[in-house]
Amino acid sequence: MTELYFYHLQRQPLERALPQLLEKSLERGWRVVVQAASGERVDALDAHLWTYRENSFLPHGTVKDSAIGEQPILLTVDDHNPHGAKVRFLIDGVDPPADAADYDRIVLLFDGDDPDAVARARSHWQDAKARGFAITYLQQDAQGRWERKA
Repeated sequence: MTELYFYHLQRQPLERALPQLLEKSLERGWRVVVQAASGERVDALDAHLWTYRENSFLPHGTVKDSAIGEQPILLTVDDHNPHGAKVRFLIDGVDPPADAADYDRIVLLFDGDDPDAVARARSHWQDAKARGFAITYLQQDAQGRWERKA
């Protein structure tokens, strides 16, 4: 059964939270697709994941790369899955893909300070619940740690 995780960003920007979550995914041996709403965002994340921490980087590629099947993390704007990932991250208000049931986990990150993003997340929650997916909602505490709220 597909699990949907809703991460309500309040204390950290996406650029800080996403690499931490991707690191945990790689530690578990997962192949991941990160779907953004624009090519510009993909380009910015591509650069950021190489430099987000002084002593580390996250191995990844974009759909522009020739060896996308070899990348553990793929950044894209499309809803395809060319490297067989079982985990999909959705950012910037991207809708869950039509083949959502084919994933083990879908992670939806949304900005808690953006009323439109919160409304979209609520709509996705209702849709996921109606489809019978397992749903988890996480919110950041005062220290920026994730707390399971539902």
